[in-house]
Amino acid sequence: MTKGITYRDAGVDIGSIHRGQKSIGEIISVTHKMLAVGKVTSGFGHYAGLVKLADQTVALHADGVGTKVIVAQMMNKFNTVGIDCVAMNVNDVICVGAQPVAFIDYIALRHPNEWLLQEIAKGLVKGAQQSKMAIVGGETAVLKDIISGDSENAFDLAGMVMGVVVRGKPILGDMIQPGDIILGVESSGLHSNGYTLARKVLLSKYSVDDNADHLMQTVGEELLIPTRIYVRPVIEILKKRIRVHGLANITGGGFTKLPRLNSRVRYVFDNLPALKGIFKQIQVDGNIENKEMYRTFNMGVGFCVVASKATIDDIISVFEKHKMRCEAVGKIEKGKGEVTARLDGRKETL
Repeated sequence: MTKGITYRDAGVDIGSIHRGQKSIGEIISVTHKMLAVGKVTSGFGHYAGLVKLADQTVALHADGVGTKVIVAQMMNKFNTVGIDCVAMNVNDVICVGAQPVAFIDYIALRHPNEWLLQEIAKGLVKGAQQSKMAIVGGETAVLKDIISGDSENAFDLAGMVMGVVVRGKPILGDMIQPGDIILGVESSGLHSNGYTLARKVLLSKYSVDDNADHLMQTVGEELLIPTRIYVRPVIEILKKRIRVHGLANITGGGFTKLPRLNSRVRYVFDNLPALKGIFKQIQVDGNIENKEMYRTFNMGVGFCVVASKATIDDIISVFEKHKMRCEAVGKIEKGKGEVTARLDGRKETL
């Protein structure tokens, strides 16, 4: 395949973002000893920050929906992006073994728009219901000079979640060891990541109302499928005391974020699902290399659980109970934070 478009070409340089995040972490680390109450136990670099308060550990995370909001504007459909906002937060906070408890949202509008706020709120409530948590407040701002676009419905959406660690001790990935199995849980599609590249490829060729060869519905409908929320099965697994060594939400950067769990092992993906659906459509239309696809998108695996062979059947059964397909997609070997995948019969380093 001739080399096609990359995420960087579309305007998102993952390497630059990671370097920026690292520098921010170094700057804010000085605040970790400023607490008047409690103690920071994990302040940066994982899926959520952790603060020990008396006999409980609180987990905090903030995230947004990204350029998926542009698709919502093109479709004039806003009652599902709230689910995405909740999902992007709760799917990260459960990665440290915390149950989501409370959520707040931030909505920035180009123009005052009561109907738009109500539609967004509908999705937020659905996401909260799926996560068994409360929305306890938020903030709305009208930022005409910041929020771009000519539409009366131009907006941005973000949120923050607070969770409480379920079993007293967070799951940070330090228990991951060679011989462990990587289980992958099926995604609902793109979720809310890689949309800068997905839009550049698909919306330069199709309208949101068009059909495409590898899609079951229109391009717009496919792009707006809500992010799957994994809270209920993961929390059930933790409350049943089924031992897991690591939990990972597969978001921006695809599978390259796994070393944040444990950089003293190698993550080997040798049984990833076949390319299909919207992922196949993006690759074909964008002439994108396999490696770039797996470095950008979840590729059908929205969440990963790392555990010993002895517990994988129990873990799979819980996800199946919640009607989520889960299967072994890889294994852990000795290493130094490498992530490899077998793509088209060849071993690639992601």
